[in-house]
Amino acid sequence: MAVGKSSLVLRFVKGQFDEFQETTIGAAFLAQSVCLDDTTVKFEIWDTAGQERYHSLAPMYYRGAQAAIVVFDITKPETFERAKAWVKELQRQASPNIVIALAGNKADLADKRLVEYEEAQTYAEDTGLLFMETSAKTAMNVNELFLAIAKKMPKQTPKTLRMLPDTGNLQDPDAQSTRSCCGN
Repeated sequence: MAVGKSSLVLRFVKGQFDEFQETTIGAAFLAQSVCLDDTTVKFEIWDTAGQERYHSLAPMYYRGAQAAIVVFDITKPETFERAKAWVKELQRQASPNIVIALAGNKADLADKRLVEYEEAQTYAEDTGLLFMETSAKTAMNVNELFLAIAKKMPKQTPKTLRMLPDTGNLQDPDAQSTRSCCGN
């Protein structure tokens, strides 16, 4: 909770940062397409609430997802410990091929750092995660994080990659316009 999940997604999707981002209730959905090696990759993102009372809803969003970003605040060690618990849960219950990224957010507050970069990097390496420190406020490594995830995901046909479970409630991405930033 309050680690900057919504701010990271808002920065990635809209290029915006709101100093006073409202708390997510349940989950919010956003989408963004990027070009990667002449392929359009469409991220369909469920930004889930961090409050414990919403924990039981989380499997509904990550079941079947192709990727997950677990975010912690580098100024709050308890959020790093909580992130580790989320990683274990994802590794135990999500799709076996899920790409998990760990984001140490609020890197712009490095002078208040309480989680060392090396500690998080070692944890990520030991558990097979992508790892980057990010700052939604300054946009540091936000796009790079999503691109790294896209590169690590298996190539699929169609070229739309999902970061959420296929709930059947979403419009078929193949039915949308075939125009893309890559000219496909």
